[in-house]
Amino acid sequence: MPLLTGAEPFRHEGGETAVLLCHGFTGSPQSLRPWAEHLAERDLTVSLPLLPGHGTRWQDLGVTGWQDWYAEVDRELRLLRDRSARVFVAGLSMGGALALRLAARHGDAVSGVMVVNPANKVHGVAAHALPVLRHLVPATKGIASDIAKPQSRELGYDRVPLHAAHSLRNFFRLVDGELPQVTQPLLLMRSPQDHVVPPADSARILGRVSSTDVTEILLEQSYHVATLDHDAERIFEESTAFIGRLAPGAVKEPEPGLGKEGTATGG
Repeated sequence: MPLLTGAEPFRHEGGETAVLLCHGFTGSPQSLRPWAEHLAERDLTVSLPLLPGHGTRWQDLGVTGWQDWYAEVDRELRLLRDRSARVFVAGLSMGGALALRLAARHGDAVSGVMVVNPANKVHGVAAHALPVLRHLVPATKGIASDIAKPQSRELGYDRVPLHAAHSLRNFFRLVDGELPQVTQPLLLMRSPQDHVVPPADSARILGRVSSTDVTEILLEQSYHVATLDHDAERIFEESTAFIGRLAPGAVKEPEPGLGKEGTATGG
């Protein structure tokens, strides 16, 4: 299947400090593209991969699972480590869970973690029915584009395939057990008005990680997809400040009128 326009992965070769960005469940790199471009303009190497099963049609997601999604970001992290002095991992929603697992499993190879409205659990009565329900119903209504900003839209599926949702539920359980292995500096940014991921998920993550350098920021003007919402610029600024604090000299402010273009490639 051809990629949806705007769902292409993004890659930029910059300086020796790299950032790996992970998008969310049923979403695409489009939701993090402005963040990726902001980082690229500041001389950071950036990788924003397209997760398997995403960016085409929801039926393609239904034949993938968490092992496929994690393998993609794990591969990207290893590639970045081969050419970079430091690598930071970041993610939105499920992408936050992917970033946290990378940090838990790769230890010192990850210099810091930045997550926006990270997900930790599939909630609701339906979650407990997923093992059976997925064999009876192919999909349910979508979760994409929870955004307060008018005219801002997330490129994501309008349906959630239940086989993939069941795999996601298993993945969250796995990551939850590995959170105590996360020791890196952590920047957690969350929206109090989030209609997809409740505040309990962020609280659970903050309560279980072993990181001692932890910053929590509230995104008061945004919903779930805060990277495309009113607080997007704050996310970009806080993340570059976080990287700059931990990797002095890595962040270069762009000259007025000049930007650095990354590469978007179709799959």
